[in-house]
Amino acid sequence: WKDDIKIDQEAVQGYVGGEFPPNGGAHSGRDWGAFDIQKEVIDLCPTRCMKYDGGKLAIDNKECTRCMHCINVMPRALHIGDDRGASILAGAKAPILDGAQMGSLLVPFIKVEEPYDEIKEVIESIWDWWMEEGKNRERFGELMKRQGFQRLLEVTDIGPVPQHVLEPRQTPYIFWKEDEVPGGWDRDITEFRENHQR
Repeated sequence: WKDDIKIDQEAVQGYVGGEFPPNGGAHSGRDWGAFDIQKEVIDLCPTRCMKYDGGKLAIDNKECTRCMHCINVMPRALHIGDDRGASILAGAKAPILDGAQMGSLLVPFIKVEEPYDEIKEVIESIWDWWMEEGKNRERFGELMKRQGFQRLLEVTDIGPVPQHVLEPRQTPYIFWKEDEVPGGWDRDITEFRENHQR
């Protein structure tokens, strides 16, 4: 979904007061104590976009990454928005030595409506790139790894968004090109190699 999470404040109070079991009763086999919304929902939000103050739950939806933890814990109180679609992940694979690997998030949100032109455009640009650049028996995920995620974004004409990054400064994939920088820059490979040995 793309719009705001729907909040039923009465149901939130039901969870806080113990009227509804959290997690749909999935963890009811043991006595975990009273439900603590601060500890079990607010503090576990990865972007810290939620707060519970004065008996009201508030969500800063601009900061929400749609991890759905809060919705899973309080399914009666929180619901996804009405502007619904799909996410597109690319490059999943299961090599024997490395094990199963989930695809990289390419499109965080795309409308899923007939005739599905938005989805077809992304898929056809990926097919064209793979057919043109892929080596014999090379999986798409391996092509992505070989040429880089930035190249995939260029091919599909998708701009970089924060959802593409797992952790800040962990796996940078956006690099400036000389023609994108006003005035450009001069490259000296010997000076670069002094600080960056192979």
